[in-house]
Parts: sequence; C-alpha cells; structure tokens
Amino acid sequence: MGGDSRTAEIMIAEARKAFWVMVGFLALIWLVQIANWATGYSLSQSFGIAARDPARLPDIVTAPFLHWSWAHIEGNSGPLFVFGFLAAYRGVGKFLGVTAIIAATSGLGVWFVASPHSVTAGASGVVFGYFGYVLVKGLFDRHGIDIVVGLVMALCFAYHFTGLLPTDEFSWQGHLFGFAGGILGGWFFRDRRPRAAAVPPQAATRPVPGAARPVPGVPAGPPPAGRPAAVDPSRAALYKELDDLGL
Repeated sequence: MGGDSRTAEIMIAEARKAFWVMVGFLALIWLVQIANWATGYSLSQSFGIAARDPARLPDIVTAPFLHWSWAHIEGNSGPLFVFGFLAAYRGVGKFLGVTAIIAATSGLGVWFVASPHSVTAGASGVVFGYFGYVLVKGLFDRHGIDIVVGLVMALCFAYHFTGLLPTDEFSWQGHLFGFAGGILGGWFFRDRRPRAAAVPPQAATRPVPGAARPVPGVPAGPPPAGRPAAVDPSRAALYKELDDLGL
C-alpha cells in the first residue's frame, strides 16, 4: 500500500511539472510571435528551415518557435498543449529527450525533402511528434492507462492523420517526419523494466552409491526409512523381496 501511495505522489508531481512546462512553452512561443509579428515575420524568414541550405541547418532548432501568422500559432497551440502534456506527465526528463528526437527528425526531414528555396517554420512538426508518441508509448511501456489514452487520442484527433499526406497547403514533410520521430522517441525512451529471471526447473538429485555425482530425475527429499537413497535396477528384485517381508 505504501509503495502504491508513493508511486501516485510521484506521478502527481510529474504531472504538475508537465503542466507548467507546457504553459511555459506556450508562453514562450507567443512572446516570440509578438516580436515576429512586429518585425513583419522577418524572424520566421531568417530562422526558419531553408531546404538543403547547409548554412541554415542549425535553424531546425529555432523553427518550432516561429510561426507565419496569428492563425498559424492559434491552430498549433491547443494540440501542442494537449499532446505535450500527455507526453510529459510520466516524466519531464524523458519528455525533453523525446522532444529533442522529434525536433531533430522533423527538422531534418523538412531540410532534406521540402521544396528547394522554401522556408518552413512552426510547431506543427513537434505537435505531430507528440501525437505519435502518445499513440505508441503505452504499447512500448506496457502501461494499460497509456494504451487507453492513445486509443482515445487516435479517435478524437483522427483528422490529424490527413496531415501526414502530401499537399501544398502545409508542411506535410514536417508533420510526417515529426510523427515518425515521436514513434522513434517512444521506442528509444521506453521503460526498460528488468524481466523476471527465468528459473530453470530444478532436477531433483539423489546420491547414488558408488557414483561421484548426483543423478537427475530421482525425487528429492529424505529417502524413506529402510529404503536405499536411489533405485538400482540390478537390486530391484532384492528390494521387492524385502518389501514382501516387511523389511
């Protein structure tokens, strides 16, 4: 009982941290959006991902914090908070590692696959990464409640899967590679609980007169009174006669 109580306390503490981490993340991207809007979205143009431009490869780190319009950031904020919290509530440390994998996978996918001379910015790749992570982490961690959460999210946000299909309306590359990054993060950061050590069946042994080692297959335990420790086929007839005599 005490162990269960302690586990619940840890989960509540992690969920509280996850909530404030996501609040802080949203506050940060909205503050950046104000500065970006004030400069005519020059930040998105300068620090977004420019496809296949080696000098702009580091911008895969900054691109998720930037957007192209108020509608753009509004559309990302709700799913970002929901999926981000569900991805983080079991451990903020693991969540940060998963986020790094998602951002790198999504950003590199855009950098390699997006149209030449295009510039991509926005948190939607991270959103789809968290979405993918939430769907699979219950399966990888073998947590029943997380499996149920993943199924519910898959049903409630089924329309998100259309965002993985090629289109000219949005950066489907970021969505697709972000989603793949979430699955990869779920596998990489899965719970590695030690398995119960396999206990081989213990073959009962009894010492045999004149033998240097015990012989498997003979029941363990003290031998019955008046009986030898092991059955010797060559003396079976003698033992039967002794039994008949009650000796």
